Amino acid sequence: MEGYLGSMEWMKKLIMSAKLPVIFLKEKGQFVAYTPALDLSTSGKTLAQAERRFIEAAELFFEECYKMGTLDEVLHDLGWKKSHGTWVPPVSVAQDARTMSIPLPA
Repeated sequence: MEGYLGSMEWMKKLIMSAKLPVIFLKEKGQFVAYTPALDLSTSGKTLAQAERRFIEAAELFFEECYKMGTLDEVLHDLGWKKSHGTWVPPVSVAQDARTMSIPLPA
């Protein structure tokens, strides 16, 4: 996803590029794209459509936060850090799937 976030002129001043961790899931015939870096998700009928919609949703997320004057606060609350005047997203360090036994009421 690197480079997509720098596509809008106003964003070039804020974020040159950002490499976001994106998880793609298939649920009930839909593909879901989710990033914990923005706590943002979207979906599509195909993986390609979910990816396109994710890029659009991320751009809208940044644009709206910027317009509302809340971008710094929102990114800080999501764990982003400012380095050399540029916001850097949190780094994903692991992704895991585990089998769990969960007792259900009879």
